[in-house]
Amino acid sequence: METFFVFKVSVICLQKIAMERDIVVSASSLFLQYGYKAVTMDDIAEHMHISKKTIYVHFSDKTSLVRSAVFHVFEEVKDKIIAVQSSIENPIKALYETKKIAVEVLGKKDKSPQYQLQKYYSSIYAEIRKKELSALGETFKMNLNKGIESGLFRASIDTEFITRIYFNGFRGLRDIELFPPEDTDIDLIIGKYIDYHLRAIVTPKGLNFLEEYNETI
Repeated sequence: METFFVFKVSVICLQKIAMERDIVVSASSLFLQYGYKAVTMDDIAEHMHISKKTIYVHFSDKTSLVRSAVFHVFEEVKDKIIAVQSSIENPIKALYETKKIAVEVLGKKDKSPQYQLQKYYSSIYAEIRKKELSALGETFKMNLNKGIESGLFRASIDTEFITRIYFNGFRGLRDIELFPPEDTDIDLIIGKYIDYHLRAIVTPKGLNFLEEYNETI
């Protein structure tokens, strides 16, 4: 009897975890498509064909759900970036591939989830920004070292300094005061930023490759 009780409790716990994950995944998709402020708990419930009460069993309020969704997306993006940086040997190509991932997350300018996250959930936005360098810094340094080893990047660059400068600059691209979403093509400015970054660290060999590669994208 005791064994059956333990088994039943375990099943209930797994079902609870599965439902919570389903809510986070569904909410994340809607938030990225329409924005963190625009999507309501009713929208999520309707999308999932469940009651709003079910959502509140797992999340006390919308802010807690937004936080879980933001961290869920962050982990997915982190894994994608690490996979790209690990699988593509050419560091210039790898950076442009990570740009595609970033553009998917940052969204269209008319429904920018980043804009709504910064404006309405600033503490969550600040929290996720703090994680970026620690989570992806080593992967970016690997990119720089690949560039040095292949002769595409100058051997004299300080990889720690360049890493921090790059992440700081990328944060600036998402600053809604510097780059208002309604006036900004995120795909365009990230591409310009990567080009700006690369031209500061490439060798003549790297510059030739960069200019040839830019003609193909």
